[in-house]
Amino acid sequence: MIDKNQTGGLALALINLLLILALAAAGGFGWWAFQERSKYKNDYQQLLKTDVEKAKSNLKTELEKEFAEREKSPNKTFKGSATYGSITFDYPKTWSGYVDQSSSNQPINGYFFPDIVPSVNRGSNTPTAFALRVELVGTDYAQAIKQLESLITQGKLKAAAYVPPKMEGAANVQTGTRFNGELEQNISGSMVVIKVRDKTLKIYTQSPSYVSDFNNIVLKSLTFAP
Repeated sequence: MIDKNQTGGLALALINLLLILALAAAGGFGWWAFQERSKYKNDYQQLLKTDVEKAKSNLKTELEKEFAEREKSPNKTFKGSATYGSITFDYPKTWSGYVDQSSSNQPINGYFFPDIVPSVNRGSNTPTAFALRVELVGTDYAQAIKQLESLITQGKLKAAAYVPPKMEGAANVQTGTRFNGELEQNISGSMVVIKVRDKTLKIYTQSPSYVSDFNNIVLKSLTFAP
C-alpha cells in the first residue's frame, strides 16, 4: 500500500520542480527581452544618430548650393563691338573670362570659367570643359551646321530650331539651331548656332554642370544686332 504522505511529498516535489522550471523560463525570457530591448535601443539610437548626421549633411549641401547661387548675382555683362553685331549677354559674376577679339576672321573667341580661366592651349588628351565658349566666326551658317551633321547622324547630338528669348519677334532675325549632346570627343553640353550679319555665332557650354546657367543667365540675356 502506497503511503499517502509519500505521494503528497512527490506531488509537492513535482510542483516545486515545475515552479522552478517556470521561474527559470520566465527569467530566461526576461533576460532575452531585456537583451532585445537593449539591442533595439542601441540600434534605434544609432539609426537616429545616422539620420541626424544625414539631415545635417543634406542641409549643409543645400545651404552651400543656395549660397553659390546667390554669389552668382548680380551678373557680369559681356558687350561685343558694334562692328560685329553688338553681341551682348550676361554671365555669373563668379566666372572669369578670356576673350580674344584681335582677329577680323574670328572677331570673338571667348572662354569663361568659374574663378580663373584654365589654359586655353592644353593638349587634346586633357580637354578643359569650359563653362562657356563664345565664337563669332566667318564660316557660313549653313557650313557651321553641316560640320555637326555627322554627330547628329550617329545619334550623339540632337538638334532643334532656336531663337534667343530676347530676340523673338525682332526684325531680320533668322532662326538658329540648338544642339544638345556630345559636341566633340569627351565634351558634352549644349550649343546654339545662329547667324549674325555676315558671320555665325556659336555660343555653348561644354559641360552638363553649367547648362542651368547657360539657359537661365546666358541665353536668357543674349541679344545682338542682326
